[in-house]
Amino acid sequence: MAELLEDGDIYFLYRPRVQEEHVDSLAEVQRLLVIMHPWQGRHLRLLVVGRKRLPGIDEHDRFWAFVDEVVDRPEQLHETLRAREYRTKTRGGREQPPARPAAEGAYVIARHDDHTHLAYELELPLRPGPAQHGLSIESEASYIVTVKNPEAPSPPGVGLRGARKVKLPAALQRRFHGRRFAPVDPPGFLDHPGTEIVLIGAAHDASEELRIDLDAEVERAERSTIFGDLRIGRRERPVAPLFVGEWA
Repeated sequence: MAELLEDGDIYFLYRPRVQEEHVDSLAEVQRLLVIMHPWQGRHLRLLVVGRKRLPGIDEHDRFWAFVDEVVDRPEQLHETLRAREYRTKTRGGREQPPARPAAEGAYVIARHDDHTHLAYELELPLRPGPAQHGLSIESEASYIVTVKNPEAPSPPGVGLRGARKVKLPAALQRRFHGRRFAPVDPPGFLDHPGTEIVLIGAAHDASEELRIDLDAEVERAERSTIFGDLRIGRRERPVAPLFVGEWA
């Protein structure tokens, strides 16, 4: 049986590409954003998934992601999630629409043998649709999750560089014991912007694999919603992806 290390609310949002007012496919998405709000503690973490979608479970995909922001108040994420305007020399003013909510639910980080899992179960949408299928967001899923040693080299063109690289506290850095990767144990690894992780598709039925009652976790999550918890306005962005699963 897995040992629960952390649980909380999880939110999935996608940001359209510049000048894409309406998204019809993954090709028109710039970024997949994941927000984790642990129930123990007030902070929120914003993660960016490198491939714009979650790893495939059946393919056991390995996708890179990183912690972009860690904040104490939801309002501190508004700048990242809102619409943006750009000025270019050749095309003049250009706008990137705000991030759009695609799913919400509850998550757990659990220790399982010598590794850790990130697992979630959705509360919304009730039935995943084209948006969730395109982003590989399943109703329930489990991923093996590891954290990369920031002192280990990265392959060319992969990973964060320069000032964006994380400098972990000594106690966390020692957890690597000289290895390139370590389990996300403790989850406090994720409380440092610039932390890089690898997600590996593991199982569709997280409850059976980890023997953790994700249904009970979702029942606890019902007290929060992406709009109430993150304090973002419904009028500012389409809500169809969250409620009916359609791209917007």
